[in-house]
Amino acid sequence: MTDVHCVFRINAAIGEGPVWCPRERVLYWVNIPAGAIHRFDPQSGTDAVFCVGRRLGSFALRESGAMVVAVDDGFAFFEPRTGAFEELDQVEAHLPQNRFNDGKCDSRGRFWAGSMVGDYRNAPAPSGSLYRLDPDLTVTRVETGVTISNGLGWSPDDATMYYADTGTGIIYAYDFDAAAGRIENRRAFVTVPPEDGEPDGIAVDAEGFVWCVLSGGGRIARYDPDGRTERWVALPVPLPTSCAFGGDDLGVLYVTSMSYELSATAFAAAPLSGSLFAMEAPAPGLAVPRFAG
Repeated sequence: MTDVHCVFRINAAIGEGPVWCPRERVLYWVNIPAGAIHRFDPQSGTDAVFCVGRRLGSFALRESGAMVVAVDDGFAFFEPRTGAFEELDQVEAHLPQNRFNDGKCDSRGRFWAGSMVGDYRNAPAPSGSLYRLDPDLTVTRVETGVTISNGLGWSPDDATMYYADTGTGIIYAYDFDAAAGRIENRRAFVTVPPEDGEPDGIAVDAEGFVWCVLSGGGRIARYDPDGRTERWVALPVPLPTSCAFGGDDLGVLYVTSMSYELSATAFAAAPLSGSLFAMEAPAPGLAVPRFAG
């Protein structure tokens, strides 16, 4: 059995969006309701916090330094050292019930991030979308009718994009045109049974296996390129949220989690909820590119 360790104990409401920074050898991650970006140093075990000042779904590191972030209603630049915040595009200002969620950069440095309705269980219809922010700061909506836009990942050959829509329980696969940034031929890669949890964050390893955190299921699944379950990894918390490869050889899988919505009884049974975890992976991960804009 794979050993999972708590590397930083904190009761984050919704820990999400981990991103490994090889230049600094640290892991950045977010606490969504707090509008905070955390910087975890695995060497010292310390965790610094940078407040964005807006509810924050995800971010990507920039080639030029700093970050591009997906906040409540759109995209912005954020500089953690100074706190400088530059709004770029209020993509969903007309949808106050929505907020941005997970995001990630593709191989050409384009930032993909999607939205969700805040109270999705009681929403009359899915109102989330998936967007692509190009290096020239052009925003393109590439998918609609989404419940909870979540994990993104690309195959090692860059020919397939994976995308989790949590509310449907489906991880989709698309044919991916890396040069144009286009997706087509959507099909179900994995349909997760409700009793196993809900598909959330995604990371793809160098062997082309797709790791998906199953929120509510308290575990991570590793799927082969044909969508067959290769292994389960149990976690000490019921609500893991996302995952990312890190470490010098990208051989460590980091996992975020949440404590939000847990009853007092459930939290007492899983007091590490909201903490950051790590495990040695059977295969290294793929490097996540920086935003080229």
